[in-house]
Amino acid sequence: MKKALIFLMITALAAAMCLPACAAEADRTLTLVNPGNTVPADWSVDLVGIGNGHKVDRACYNDLMEMLAACKAAGHTPAVKSSYRTQNAQKQLYENKVRQWKGYGYSEEEARKQAATIVAIPGTSEHQLGWAVDIVDDRYHSLNEKQATMPTQIWLMEHSWEYGFLLRYPVGKSEVTGIIYEPWHYRWVGRDNARAIYESGLCLEEYLERQAVRESVRGAIGEQYGAIARQICEILVKKTLPASVMKP
Repeated sequence: MKKALIFLMITALAAAMCLPACAAEADRTLTLVNPGNTVPADWSVDLVGIGNGHKVDRACYNDLMEMLAACKAAGHTPAVKSSYRTQNAQKQLYENKVRQWKGYGYSEEEARKQAATIVAIPGTSEHQLGWAVDIVDDRYHSLNEKQATMPTQIWLMEHSWEYGFLLRYPVGKSEVTGIIYEPWHYRWVGRDNARAIYESGLCLEEYLERQAVRESVRGAIGEQYGAIARQICEILVKKTLPASVMKP
């Protein structure tokens, strides 16, 4: 009975050693694309049309359709102004913005810096993931801060997380995201993630940084726990097994 109990204790400890240190599998829906993180080289999209020539990845299609339908049912007029973009499409938008800033008298270098705060450099746009959409109030299509005062945007800011979407570039977060306040750009991350991020009050970069810190702490604790568990196992083995068995 004693030997069986000791065996179970050793087995349980050995099994427990690896649990805290095991890192959670990366969540693809939280893929970070921003000025410092490009779209993964192996990224692929499964595009589905949503009307008016717009397309999104199939993964977010149902959530997007439900969100737009709910917004309309609430008496509003949402209109998708931009959706999935290819690398070439993003490049064209960016270069057009660079030319605009150069027309204001900026140097090539400064024009590119200014343009990048408004239109993402090709390869760093969430639109290339197929999970981002620009949604405007159909009564006001201009992409400026006035968009935030429109009934459609007020509803979306309050409810988009319920359908798995984040207001990706919220007010006051430009220094973190590297992008100006855009009260029209919504990014799909899945409903569970959207709820967690919305309730945290953080933007995606901040949320992922906090999660990384938690994983780092969890990993450190796991290593310490594993070392202690191994020591306990060694002590138990030495105290319970015959000396002849312990000899090499």
